[in-house]
Amino acid sequence: MRKVAFAATQFACSWDTHENIGKAKELAREAARRGANVVLLQELFETPYFCQDQSAEHFALAAPFEGNPLIAEMAELAKALGVVLPVSFFERAGHAHFNSLAMVDADGRVLGLYRKSHIPDGPGYQEKFYFTPGHTGFKVWRTRFGDFGCGICWDQWFPESARAMALMGAEALFYPTAIGTEPPPAPPVDSRDHWRRVMQGHAGANFLPLIASNRIGTEKGNAGEITFYGSSFIAGPTGEIVAELGRGDEGVITAGFDLDEVAKMRASWGLFRDRRPELYGALQSHDGTPE
Repeated sequence: MRKVAFAATQFACSWDTHENIGKAKELAREAARRGANVVLLQELFETPYFCQDQSAEHFALAAPFEGNPLIAEMAELAKALGVVLPVSFFERAGHAHFNSLAMVDADGRVLGLYRKSHIPDGPGYQEKFYFTPGHTGFKVWRTRFGDFGCGICWDQWFPESARAMALMGAEALFYPTAIGTEPPPAPPVDSRDHWRRVMQGHAGANFLPLIASNRIGTEKGNAGEITFYGSSFIAGPTGEIVAELGRGDEGVITAGFDLDEVAKMRASWGLFRDRRPELYGALQSHDGTPE
């Protein structure tokens, strides 16, 4: 029996970065008090979601991976609490910029870096202006409490991302995100339930727990505003939602799983035994034509 407790946090962000980091730390401590072993914070929690607009001023928010003060502060917290802590941050690397995540183990060691693979571009979510598509490939890290994979926001819409991390041995998947209303000229779509169902499918198709953390609050840009719909959740290995937060709730959710029992059930279900990778060549092209 290997029981591991996961947590997701959810809160609103302002332009007071110290306040945002303080809120993240406060909620991580609350999660640890509730017994969490792994705590997921939302995407780019250090600031508001600056990608609503194209503004060269926002590039000044980025910092290198090495010597990053936010990562150092969160690593100290992870060590003090004894929790695994994926940390989303805006990375500067030479003249390039990435939407990145550092995986921090429960002893405070930074295990590595993942750079967001899929970069969206549309009204209110103009990430291609800021971020170079990541070239790290998908990552799975061996931590104190298990082998875990992390995508970042737009990555969560792609089943290939989840499958790749599962094939690499992930025992749970984590997706920090920032998603809400679609500002004009996009049609007024509420994607919350669609967003959830896609990730519930990742959990069920790979038979492993999945944790998603989103922000809340209305953030104003130059051309409009986005109301982030929260609704962070934890899904079990058959895709069922076992814990969730509401659209406007600040707080923490937790859920525990016996990862050994999940592994046994995953093997018995045949989802990996019966795969036919030799037939999946169409996935290696944009138009479905095998090379």
